[in-house]
Amino acid sequence: MIDEHDRVVLTGDIAHASLKAGDIGTAVHVYSQGKAFEVEFVALDGETLAVVTVEASQLRPVGKGEIANARRLAGV
Repeated sequence: MIDEHDRVVLTGDIAHASLKAGDIGTAVHVYSQGKAFEVEFVALDGETLAVVTVEASQLRPVGKGEIANARRLAGV
C-alpha cells in the first residue's frame, strides 16, 4: 500500500519527463484509492524536477535495505 508522502520507486521509464526505472519520488496525492498517484521527483539539491501522474502498476514502495543512486537528469 502506498500512501501520501511515501517514497516510491518507478518500475519503468517515463520518457516525456526524462525519468527512468529506479528513480525515487514522493507520492504527493493518491487517486481513486490507489489506482494512480501524483509523484514528485526532486534532485538531491532540493529542486523539483518533475511532478507526474503515475498508475499504480508503474510504482512500488521503497524496500528495506535499498540504497539510492545519483544520476543527472537529461536536459537539466
